[in-house]
Amino acid sequence: MKILIHGKNLELTGPLKEYTEAKIEKATHHYKDIVKEVDIHLSIEKNPRVSFQTAEVTIFANGTIIRAEEKTENLYSSIDLVSNKLCRKLRKYKERHNKKLHNNLVKNKNSYSNAIEESVSIDKDIFNEEREVRLPEPSIKKKYFEMIPTSLEEARKQLDFIDHEFYVFRNKVNNELQVIYKRNHGGYGLIQSK
Repeated sequence: MKILIHGKNLELTGPLKEYTEAKIEKATHHYKDIVKEVDIHLSIEKNPRVSFQTAEVTIFANGTIIRAEEKTENLYSSIDLVSNKLCRKLRKYKERHNKKLHNNLVKNKNSYSNAIEESVSIDKDIFNEEREVRLPEPSIKKKYFEMIPTSLEEARKQLDFIDHEFYVFRNKVNNELQVIYKRNHGGYGLIQSK
């Protein structure tokens, strides 16, 4: 299992890395056969009025992406909470997966390639011709995924694992890109082209 740890607005000290790795390894201990890579992002908010310290973890498990994020006032407690959340999600994933295998409903599927995350910042001069101060353009965070065709039901299950409000996927039936999302009043919605 490959573990990558990234820090934003903090120094990744040896004890912090060891603590994070130990907690994530403990959370994934029973699932080492399915977990291929773990990507961990630790960050501290720079704004003194907001004292959030975030632990965000993405797990690549046999073609499924499992994501969890926690924000607290203490980075170590964020790591504890996110590891507990991951353990629950991995257990849920394995139970669903074993249930499918037991019922012989699972077909061989291609595994997803590793997601590559890239941050692109747009550099602009903070002054225009009249020497007025303006804010720099916000950065754009890009993510690249291999989109293997999947069923609508599998996309809905994937949405439950990633902790986002929406999930973009390629529909297995018509090979079109579609978006499934969580509705505010419960249930799911599907966005598709005409």
